[in-house]
Amino acid sequence: MLTATDGGTAKVGKREWAGLAVLALACLVYSMDLTVLHLAVPQISAQLRPTSSQLLWIIDVYGFLVAGLLLTMGGVGDRIGRRRLLMVGAAAFAVVSIIAAFATSAPVLIGCRALLGVAGATLAPSTLSLIFTMFPDAVQRQVAIGVWVGSYSVGGAIGPLAGGLMLEHFWWGSVFLLAVPVMVLLIVLAPRVLPEYRDPDAHRLDPLSAVLCTGAMLLVVLGMKTAAQDGVGGSAVPALLAGLLVGMVFVRRQLSSPDPMLNLRLFRFGTFRTALAINMLAIFVAFGYFLFVAQYFQLVLDMSPLRAGLATIPAGLGFMIGSQLGPRIGRHVRPAYIIGGGMAMAAVGLLLLTQLDITDGVPLTIAASLLVSFGLAPVFGITTELIVGSAPPEQAGAASGLSETGAEFGGALGISILGSISIAIYRTQLADKLPYGLRDADADTARDTLGAAIDVAHGLPGDLGTAVAHAAKHAFLTGMHVTAAIAAGAALVLAVLAVSRLRNIPPG
Repeated sequence: MLTATDGGTAKVGKREWAGLAVLALACLVYSMDLTVLHLAVPQISAQLRPTSSQLLWIIDVYGFLVAGLLLTMGGVGDRIGRRRLLMVGAAAFAVVSIIAAFATSAPVLIGCRALLGVAGATLAPSTLSLIFTMFPDAVQRQVAIGVWVGSYSVGGAIGPLAGGLMLEHFWWGSVFLLAVPVMVLLIVLAPRVLPEYRDPDAHRLDPLSAVLCTGAMLLVVLGMKTAAQDGVGGSAVPALLAGLLVGMVFVRRQLSSPDPMLNLRLFRFGTFRTALAINMLAIFVAFGYFLFVAQYFQLVLDMSPLRAGLATIPAGLGFMIGSQLGPRIGRHVRPAYIIGGGMAMAAVGLLLLTQLDITDGVPLTIAASLLVSFGLAPVFGITTELIVGSAPPEQAGAASGLSETGAEFGGALGISILGSISIAIYRTQLADKLPYGLRDADADTARDTLGAAIDVAHGLPGDLGTAVAHAAKHAFLTGMHVTAAIAAGAALVLAVLAVSRLRNIPPG
């Protein structure tokens, strides 16, 4: 229910705030789905026996499909109605989550994760668009957007803990069922508390651009993962070249279109270009490192899923606190120095991860993760504001879309690239360290993933099993050290880039 204020701007009533709560729940679950699967990786490796490449696809194909379809789904919502699209997406998300929970093979689970990415792409643009429709008052809208952003932070923070609780008592697929009751609740309540909205001046849809964008990303990633698993050669190079060629076609189509899906002309603005690059690469670092931490806790240190989930709580709290402190500090300190300081702090945390061993690294890992999350948290919010604020007012919507797409792409790319590097190092290291007397079939299985190697070790007698597990853990840790060092280097480069390119932007 809307009521008029003294200034003539409409205030909202209980229905709109109830609608915001429903949207926040949807965003929380969407965010959880990006992190909840990490703790399930050891059980998935043991039961579905995916190859190293398949394991990475299971984790990151969700993010790539969201990134490739985010803007297209926003256009669909403008045409058919944002509430209707949200409800269709929620229904699809719930159904596919149930199918994923009972997947019997790695290819089936990869397909389910891809479909979840398609459904997930309907949630983010629909929720934000509805918030702008529901809250015409600027002050209330700012509060609503704060709740919206906070729901993503909370979802990412509690995802590992919720996953750990489920995995402690149920099978790996149970983590997917967390989304089902929330999506059902959204479908039931949406017609009662959310308005419908269509844009009468909606831009025309461009399905071909969406296909080109997504296809280019997936082909390049396929090439990287194939190279990590089987070496450079075979299908790796053709896939990489095909992805680059499709990407070039996509870029040319956007630059020549009067109404592009992605307005690449925004890259002419230096602040926009720099802030988008920092935002995307900061998320690249965040998502890449967490994948290894989850496996380190469970497969190297033999922690239960619940203990591993509990060990991530400090990092989640650091992210939430850092997200809230960032805007307050930004009133008095230039964005360049906040970003630079945050990235430098994250680099210190990542360098601490290079000191882990296979014995008791829990305190050091928690300290490192806290530094990384607390350092990166304000970076995400400030760079997002710079991305949208540096664009001309009439192109703020396009800038926001590019920001969301870049964030999703950066996260998926972090898992893919750092994961591929880690796998390549793991396979190379393990090739020379497996004990004599191991059957060829067991050796091939052990070289796929750390989870598979631990499973092989459990089935071997005495010292032979111990030797296989020890060699696999050392090989994994070597890959983790290298990728953490690479991520730390990237963080330091971003710190220097921020200070050198953004230092003239004033506080606030």
